[in-house]
Amino acid sequence: MRLSLGFSPCPNDTFIFDAMVHGRIDTEGLEFDYFLTDVEELNRKALSSDVDITKISYHAYAYVSQNYLILDAGSALGHRNGPLLISKRKLEISDLPGLKIAIPGKYTTANLLFSIAWPEIVNKKEYIFSKIEDAILEDEVDAGLIIHENRFTYYKRGLQKLADMGEYWESLTGLPVPLGAIVINRNIPDDIALKVNRVVRRSLEYAYKDSFASYDFVFGNAREMDSTIMNNHIKLFVNEFTLNLGSKGREAIVELFRYAVEKGVIARVPERIFLTSL
Repeated sequence: MRLSLGFSPCPNDTFIFDAMVHGRIDTEGLEFDYFLTDVEELNRKALSSDVDITKISYHAYAYVSQNYLILDAGSALGHRNGPLLISKRKLEISDLPGLKIAIPGKYTTANLLFSIAWPEIVNKKEYIFSKIEDAILEDEVDAGLIIHENRFTYYKRGLQKLADMGEYWESLTGLPVPLGAIVINRNIPDDIALKVNRVVRRSLEYAYKDSFASYDFVFGNAREMDSTIMNNHIKLFVNEFTLNLGSKGREAIVELFRYAVEKGVIARVPERIFLTSL
C-alpha cells in the first residue's frame, strides 16, 4: 500500500523518517510517497485533508482534528525547547500589546502558546520562520517568535530574549510543551494506521541505533546548518515523547487544547484525537 507522507526538512524530522523512506527497515509492506516543506506549509496542506500522513503543529491540529488522528510515535514535545520571543532593543513585557510581532505562521504552536499567554495581542505579521530575525533587525517588526534552529543562534546577531514560551507553558502546567505532531488521516483503516505507527517508531529506533546512516539525508536538508547545531537540534526535539507520547505527553496535548479553548483561541476538538487508547 502506498501512502503520501509530508514532513519538514528540519533535522528532527529527517532523523525520524530517514530509515522508513529509504528502505532501511521493515515497513510491513507500506511504501511512502514523501515530500518535504516548511511546517506552516504542511499545516496549510493538512487543511485540505489530501495527505495521508503528515507532520503538523499542534495548533494546526485544532483545525484539522475532524480529519486526522495523532500517532503515538513521532511527536515533538519536551522540556526547555519552546519558541522564544526575541527583539533587537530592550523591551518590557508590558510593552507587548502596543507592538508588532512576527510569527512563524498562523497555525504554528508558537503562535498558539503566544496567544494563550497574551490573547489581547493581535498586531501580528506572518513570516517564514527563517526570515523573522531579519524582519526584527530591519525594523519591520518590534519583536518575533523564533522556532527550530534559530533558538541556537539568535544571540550571535545581537538579538535578545524577551520570553521563553516553553518556560511559560511549563510554569503554567508543569507539563512538557507540545510542539509538533505526526497525524494520520481518519480515512485510513485502523489496522493500517497502527502499522504506520509501528513503522515510524521502528524508523526512529533505527536512527538511534545507527545515527550515521541518516547523516546525509539530515545534513542535506539542514538549511546551511553546521553539524553542531544540527546535532543539538536533534537532541532537543527528539526524546522519549517522540518514541511514545505516553500518558504525560497525552496529558500535555489535552491541556494545551483546554487552555486554548478557555482563552477563545480555538474551538473544541473531538473527543477521540489519538490513534490508540492507553
